[in-house]
Order: sequence, then structure tokens, then C-alpha cells
Amino acid sequence: MTTTTNYIQFDRDNLDTAKGAGLISTIDRDLDIKAVPFDSDNEKAPTHRVYAKSPRGHDIEVGGIWKKKNQDGKPYYTLSIRRLGYNANLGRFPGQDDPTLQAIIEWEPRD
Repeated sequence: MTTTTNYIQFDRDNLDTAKGAGLISTIDRDLDIKAVPFDSDNEKAPTHRVYAKSPRGHDIEVGGIWKKKNQDGKPYYTLSIRRLGYNANLGRFPGQDDPTLQAIIEWEPRD
């Protein structure tokens, strides 16, 4: 049994086109998630759609992953799950250097 929570394991280094699967754990739920690349000409569209399982086992779209740029112009990714009000950045776990394993780092939305 793994004790790693809040992560997405992608299937390749290029996260823009990679598929991923992972887990989001909060105080009141555990969500197995899938990230599926999404291609759009809209620059505000997510790079991925995020799916979780319904109680009967159906894949339902619950959110997305967006590629953004920080103040230095370097890209980073954010994850949002609308109905839960859940927002997070993706990044590396301390001490690991595998670019396909991304920690989900929750943050509180700004007012």
C-alpha cells in the first residue's frame, strides 16, 4: 500500500501532451484522478481535462490543468476541481527529480 498522496504520475516528460493518473486526498475524501490532454486553439483552455470516478464507477470530468507563466516567464501548471473549490499547483516532491511525478500542492483561492 502506497502512502504517497496528492500526486499525478504522467506517462512522459512533456507534460503538455502526457496522460496522467494520481490521487488527491483531503480530510473528507480520496479521489483517484486521470489527466487527459486537451487540444484547443483557445489560449485560455486547459492543457488537460481531469476525471474522477462517480459512485457507480463512471469517469466524470471534474476539472482541468492549466499551463501558466510565473513572473520570470517560466511555465508552471495549476489544477482546479470546480465543485470542490480545490486549487493547486503541480511541482516536484522534495528530494525527487522525476519530471513525470508531480506533487499536487493545494492552495487557497484569493478573494
